[in-house]
Amino acid sequence: MTMHTGDFFEAPQATAPDARPRKGKSVGARLRDFSRVAFSTSLSTSTSRIRLVAIAFLGLYAIIGGRLVYLGFKPDPANLRRAAAEAVAASRPDLLDRNGEILATDVKTMSVFAEPRRLIDKDEATELLTAALPQVDAKELRERLGSKKGFVWVKREVTPHQRDEVFHLGLPGVGLLAENKRVYPNGPLGAHVLGFANIDNAGIAGIEKYIDGQGLADLHGAGFSLARDDLQPIALSLDVKATHALRDEVVKGVEHFKAKAGASVIMDVNTGEIVAMASYPDYDPNSPPDVRDANLINRLNVGVYEMGSTFKALTIAMALDSGKVNLNTHLDARSALTFGRFKIHDYHAQNRALSVTEVFTYSSNVGTARMALGQGVEKHKAFLRKMGQLTRMRTELPESAEPIVPKNWGELNTMTIAFGHGLAVAPLQAMMAVGALMNGGYLITPTFLKRNEEEARKDAPRVIKPETSEAMRFLMRRNAEIGTAKKVDVPGYFVGGKTGTAEKVVNGHYAKNRLFTTFMAVAPADKPKYLFMTLMDEPQGLPETGGYATAAYNSGTVTGKIIERVGPMLDLQPRFDPPKEPFPLLARMGFGYVNQPASGGGGH
Repeated sequence: MTMHTGDFFEAPQATAPDARPRKGKSVGARLRDFSRVAFSTSLSTSTSRIRLVAIAFLGLYAIIGGRLVYLGFKPDPANLRRAAAEAVAASRPDLLDRNGEILATDVKTMSVFAEPRRLIDKDEATELLTAALPQVDAKELRERLGSKKGFVWVKREVTPHQRDEVFHLGLPGVGLLAENKRVYPNGPLGAHVLGFANIDNAGIAGIEKYIDGQGLADLHGAGFSLARDDLQPIALSLDVKATHALRDEVVKGVEHFKAKAGASVIMDVNTGEIVAMASYPDYDPNSPPDVRDANLINRLNVGVYEMGSTFKALTIAMALDSGKVNLNTHLDARSALTFGRFKIHDYHAQNRALSVTEVFTYSSNVGTARMALGQGVEKHKAFLRKMGQLTRMRTELPESAEPIVPKNWGELNTMTIAFGHGLAVAPLQAMMAVGALMNGGYLITPTFLKRNEEEARKDAPRVIKPETSEAMRFLMRRNAEIGTAKKVDVPGYFVGGKTGTAEKVVNGHYAKNRLFTTFMAVAPADKPKYLFMTLMDEPQGLPETGGYATAAYNSGTVTGKIIERVGPMLDLQPRFDPPKEPFPLLARMGFGYVNQPASGGGGH
């Protein structure tokens, strides 16, 4: 037993010292010694072997765990730099009204992104993300996360609560990125002017699209990372307070007169600045609409319409400017004007010869047609072309419409176009021409950017004589006193105006019960500052209007309310004593009566 005991315990003791590495041994010898110890079945070495294996596995798990932590918390610099660059490049300049009030600005918002190559379990990631972001479609997200792309969006513009939920998920390969979001603090106010930007902060319509077209999109495309602070604010011509009042009156007018739609605009006739504009129905640019919805178009510069009797102002200005007629010239309006099988009638027929002043105040189709025929077809076309009515009008707004011009323009066309039928233009385009009649004769293209009179007249051609412009202002004023524009004669503002009522074309024929009405007013008529225009699409006659649905009763009424409401906002100082000599040029030409109060009657 003693011998066995000694053999069992002492033999290993005798060899163990030889198994340990000793100085002077080669590397190969040391490795062999280590292997004998590591793989020996001797009980005396089992503890060391277990400890060695445990340390090896622990080290392996530490490496794997460390790598997971690294992947989870260390972003891919290339992907994040690219995504961040895209977000910063989408910065846009603030849009301000003429008094510095913010109309559009950028705010920071968080978006969720993923890097599919770094995701460990795409199914788990999809399940967790869709639970935190219920608006995200699980199938679509799984497809995006299963791609081989380095960067994909999970959801743009999440709420603070959703941001926190995603953050606490702690998913490797999923992160949050700050982006710019375009916001419009005033909701639908000025929507058709401002337009809107999409989720990538690219301008889609209105001034927003115009800005991109001026080079902002090119800078972004070239990789310039422009922060909002790097971009100068853009001052628009709009006055936010006047725009609010104008839109409010338009909305109330559309509802009261049961119209299909309505719109109104105020223009500074000396600078061409659009001070206020609204087209209703409109939309909130914070929730952009379907751009294909025709009901939401800007009816002032995208829609084209026959403008009715507002075109008579252009016809009379053409005749006066030619020198062939003056304010005292009489025209035969004793009966309808016949041309072949067509007859032109007066709505307020007087069945007598009318002076030019009376042609305007009674809104005589017959008298106006005779004036146009007196000029001839070619001169009529040339005048309307000079007034910008036969070509597309271009402003900062990318959206605009081409006029609908007769293909074969003959005498009958000239007769009907003279009183606003047969030629369809954008209302803002017609307003530009009437503005030239009011401001002394300069055709100034409307603008939505702030500018002064000197800048406006720099490239503006003179299209009529100063005395012709004064004569047209006199006619507008006389019409508000005793003619068809009496609804707009707001006390203290010396207003002048002109109605326009046109039957809409339906299936190739004029529909008598579907009207398009317009009203233009200038204030003050002696020293014009602002031109107002209101339109109503298919307004209805009401008991209070005697069933009439013509312009004086709806568009005229709304225009009067707008002038009364916004006049103080626009520094139009009321004058309750009329000016002593409002039309001095005409008085010197021998028409002294123009400075006297009107007497008699005009249209309705």
